[in-house]
Amino acid sequence: MTQPHPPAMDWSTENDTVSRAMEILGERWTVVVLREIFNGIRRFDQIREHAGVPRQVLTNRLAGLCEVGLLVRRPYQEPGERKRHEYRLTPMGFDVFPIVVAVRQWGDRYLADPEGPPVTSLHRECEAEVGVQLVCAAGHHIDSPRDVAFRPGPGARSIAPAAPADPA
Repeated sequence: MTQPHPPAMDWSTENDTVSRAMEILGERWTVVVLREIFNGIRRFDQIREHAGVPRQVLTNRLAGLCEVGLLVRRPYQEPGERKRHEYRLTPMGFDVFPIVVAVRQWGDRYLADPEGPPVTSLHRECEAEVGVQLVCAAGHHIDSPRDVAFRPGPGARSIAPAAPADPA
């Protein structure tokens, strides 16, 4: 019995944006560092202490997040101390927020301790819990991945069938 040929097999993944995003976000400490910054912890030593990130790993992650444009370094200086930097989100960095919320939401559902999750995300205005929901551009809520169809987008590249061998 042969497997059906999924339509997605006709399109290249060489310029796939999920792969590109995971090149930036796909390492554990990267999302942890972003979580800390979303929580208002922006200074190197505070991030390291609170999250338990090894010093060199944190140095590398912060440099990488600045390099790709998710964070910017801002100088600060405490009285009597040398100048240091804190890390602030750029617009590109703020756009990662739904991803961090989705990861927390999934972790709360499947990985929390029996007493429940250690942190909740609440809307400042009404104190209701914040979560991620999928909604199409027409406003319909998406309840299942089965309700989503993937189609080639404007940047899709077709995988041309192999040309027959020249019988010469």
